[in-house]
Amino acid sequence: MVLAYWCILIAATLPYVWIGVGKFAVRGYDNRDPRGWVAKQTHPRVHRGNAAQLNAFEAFAPFAAGVLMAQAAGVDPGRIGTLAATFIVFRVLHGLFYLAGRSTLRSLAWFGGIGCVVALMAQAALRMG
Repeated sequence: MVLAYWCILIAATLPYVWIGVGKFAVRGYDNRDPRGWVAKQTHPRVHRGNAAQLNAFEAFAPFAAGVLMAQAAGVDPGRIGTLAATFIVFRVLHGLFYLAGRSTLRSLAWFGGIGCVVALMAQAALRMG
């Protein structure tokens, strides 16, 4: 179960990694108005980093809930850890593909990650039902 908890921590920090990469793609970041600064940028990596950040935030809550649901339901800890680690791999790939502008690969990585979340939640539901 320790692996799954580390994965929750990693997933919680990924949004900050992606926006950091986006913000430092160009000079002159303005921390007094970060959202306004991002909105004014023309460099695609800034906007891709911001979009990757937002998507990572969106993915975090269902993932964390899925891990905790599976744990509470008594799903095999090894299976939870495997699905959690696989989710992290997919989410790192998702962010990298987002930054690189590789939309098809990004979408495939997104589907892989959400598949892990669905598997965690479904196994919890099946175990409790």
